[in-house]
Amino acid sequence: MYHGVMTPHASADTTLSSDLLSVVARINRLANQRVRLALPFAQARLLAVIEDQGAARISDLAALDHCSQPTMTTQVRRLEDAGLVSRITDPADARAVLISITPEGTEALAAVRADRGAVIDPYLSRLDDADRQTLSDAVRVMRTLLEDAQNH
Repeated sequence: MYHGVMTPHASADTTLSSDLLSVVARINRLANQRVRLALPFAQARLLAVIEDQGAARISDLAALDHCSQPTMTTQVRRLEDAGLVSRITDPADARAVLISITPEGTEALAAVRADRGAVIDPYLSRLDDADRQTLSDAVRVMRTLLEDAQNH
C-alpha cells in the first residue's frame, strides 16, 4: 500500500490535498456500500454531474465521466426514460441538444443524498460536539474551495 513519501515536490499542502481526497473517497465508498438506492449509482452520479454542471451536451458529459459517447448516450437515455432528465435545444446551436435535469431528477438526487447521508449519521452522532463542529467548519471550507475552483 502506498502511503505517500515527502519528496522535494511534495509539500505539506500536497499531503493535505491527498489526505483530503483519500478520506472523502473512503467516506463516499462507505456510504455507497451500505445504502440501498432506488436509483443505480452510475445514474445518481450522472444526475449529480448534470446538476453541478448545468445543462450539457452528451459529448461533454462523456468527457467529464471519462467514458465513450455511446456509453453516455445509454446512461442519459435511461435517465430520460425515467423522467429524470430532458433534452433541450442548445441556445448557442439550434442543431444541438443539451441534457438538463428535471424537477423529478432534482428530487431523486435529493433522496439519494439523504439516503447516503443517513448511512453516515450514526457515526456522526458518536462524535462529541467539538468534533461535529470541526466537521461542519471543514464542510464550509470545502464548499469555499469548490466555489473558488469553479470561478478560476
